[in-house]
Amino acid sequence: MMDIAAYGGLFLTALLAATVLPAQSEILLAGMHASGKYDVAALVLVATAGNVLGSACNWAIGRYLMHFQDRRWFPIRPALVERATRWYNRFGLWSLLLAWAPFIGDPLTLVAGILRVDFRVFLLLVTVGKAARYAALVAVL
Repeated sequence: MMDIAAYGGLFLTALLAATVLPAQSEILLAGMHASGKYDVAALVLVATAGNVLGSACNWAIGRYLMHFQDRRWFPIRPALVERATRWYNRFGLWSLLLAWAPFIGDPLTLVAGILRVDFRVFLLLVTVGKAARYAALVAVL
């Protein structure tokens, strides 16, 4: 039962880390891995799934909710959207492989929704990038 709660906590932390909310899934993943109590493949899989789901939420926000961007409560700053749009326009679909990158990754996933990137292509590229990041982190540890 404790394993389910731990993996669930990792999933939720990874999900939140992929949104504009502050969370650091890498720290939790590293701690869980260092404890030696958890399966490495399961850690990478759970963290990746949560992080990709968070990015999918960003895509949905970009796809459906950007008409609220001028409201005070809207969580994404226009400057981040502009920067991510420039990156996306410069590098195209392949920029989604960098969806894991700090500062630019979350806005890139939002811009992908704004630009109506095919969700299947979005999921493939974002999943590859995020899984590679978590796998590399575990390999380094």
